[in-house]
Amino acid sequence: MNVYDFDGTIYSGDSTADFYMHCLKKYPAILLTVPGMVFAFGMYLLNVYSKTKFKEKMYKFLKYVPEVDSEVEIFWDKNQSKIKKYYRDNHRDDDVVISASPEFLLAPICERLGVKKLIASRVNKKTGKYDGENCRDTEKVKRLHEWYADARINDFYSDSLADAPLAELAENAYIVKGDKLIPWDEYKPPKYKMFLSREFLTFLIVGVINTFAGSLFAMLYRSFIPNDTVAFVPGYITANILSYFLNSVCTFRDFNFGVVKYLKFLLSSLPNLIIQTVMVAVLSGVFRWPSLIVYLMAAVIGVPVTFVFVKLFAFAKR
Repeated sequence: MNVYDFDGTIYSGDSTADFYMHCLKKYPAILLTVPGMVFAFGMYLLNVYSKTKFKEKMYKFLKYVPEVDSEVEIFWDKNQSKIKKYYRDNHRDDDVVISASPEFLLAPICERLGVKKLIASRVNKKTGKYDGENCRDTEKVKRLHEWYADARINDFYSDSLADAPLAELAENAYIVKGDKLIPWDEYKPPKYKMFLSREFLTFLIVGVINTFAGSLFAMLYRSFIPNDTVAFVPGYITANILSYFLNSVCTFRDFNFGVVKYLKFLLSSLPNLIIQTVMVAVLSGVFRWPSLIVYLMAAVIGVPVTFVFVKLFAFAKR
């Protein structure tokens, strides 16, 4: 059999996001669910909610769609053209599609395409509740083995390296970009992808917390140290300890705390400390900006640089 991911692989785009926007245009009351969805996304980034729980909060918009099945058919009438040409040309009767998108959304298009086996997230189309886990990563392998105990994958296709667990089971695996197929081991993701990841978004949230913490600590030290730049350094180091624990738990999901790991984290933060110290010296000493504004501006500047060093050095994964 050949196995395919769906969004970005067979379908040009994200079908769930497209369906959400399709429904939003017709049923503006869906906007009432946005605050809860944004809050749930923040909790997901901070590792408080699982991906499944976040998705359940997102799918609450379905209660504002009167006839989901009819809306799905209308959606595919408009969007079937986004099925990629390479798949239409290579379709086989024994193809299996495995996707994190909801089963109720993908079943109609798979039937139109002649795909006889679909494995997707089981989502209640009225309540948005999941039956089981979100079908992604290792869950895809588990679900495949539930249907095919001795599954033998000839070719596997996906647009994401997150599907590595399935790729490892295949004789051949390909990353799909547009209609271009790239052998899995030859694909090199663009460097900017690092800044579009969940890790970086979480790092930004932790960075906001750390920015205010560092600024407050610096202001505290400034009360008895008569120099903005000198007071900034101990304030930064104090906040850095807090940042280490927050990034360990929330950003990189690493609960193995230790002195050596913290020292690596501290060393990873040194470029940021240097950048921020220079910024403070210039903005305070030359331009005479207020202390709190100076500390906040300096903290914002070094975030991307720090993320790269922390990810690749302090929390590097093999």
